[in-house]
Amino acid sequence: MQPFRSVTGVAAPFPAANVDTDVIMPKQFLKGIDRAGLDRGVLFDLRFDADGAPRPDFVLNQAPYRGAPFLVVGPNFGCGSSREHAVWGLAQLGVRALIGISFAGIFFDNCARNGLLAITLPADDHARLLALAAQPADHPFTIDLEAQTIRAGGELIPFVVEAPRRHALLEGLDAVGLSLARAAEIRAFEARHHALNPWLTPVEGRSRAG
Repeated sequence: MQPFRSVTGVAAPFPAANVDTDVIMPKQFLKGIDRAGLDRGVLFDLRFDADGAPRPDFVLNQAPYRGAPFLVVGPNFGCGSSREHAVWGLAQLGVRALIGISFAGIFFDNCARNGLLAITLPADDHARLLALAAQPADHPFTIDLEAQTIRAGGELIPFVVEAPRRHALLEGLDAVGLSLARAAEIRAFEARHHALNPWLTPVEGRSRAG
C-alpha cells in the first residue's frame, strides 16, 4: 500500500447522507475476478448517464474536482452491504482520504485495511471544511497524518486516528505487511514452540498425516 504521511490537494464536497456501498460501487462492477476497472465504477450512476457519458453537474466531473484526493462526505458514509470493492474503487480513482462525521463500521474497517484514510470529525469542524471545499481554488487541503491535522483556508483542525491504524497507514502496511514486519518474532516463537512440542514438527520426507 502507498504510505500516507502528508498529502495536499483539492477536497471535493459530497455531503449526501447515507450513501451506501451499492451506490459507491454498483453490482455490475463486481463480476470480475480481479480489481481492474473499479475506478470507473465509483459512484457510476451519479457520475455517468444512461449512455455512459459524464454528467457535467456531478461534482467529480467538474474541473476543479477531477482527480481530487480528498472527499468531504456526509454522515453514515459507506452503509449497506460490506463490499470491499467500494474501497478498492475509491483508491483506484485516486482518493486518499475521506472526511466525514460518521462511517458505517464495516466500510470504515475496509478503509483501514486498504490504505484509505477515513477521518471522523465533530459536526462543527466538518461543516467548516465542507464550506472551504466549495472554494477549491482558494483553499487546498493538507492532511498531515503524522501531526493528525487538516489545514485549509487558515483553519487547522485536529483529528485522531487510533495508534495501530495510524502506524499501518504511515508505513503503507496491510495485514500481511504488518505480519511480515514481525517475521523474526514469528520465527522465534515457532522455534520455541516446536522445541517444547517436538511431536508437532513433521518428519522430513513424511506427510503430516503420517
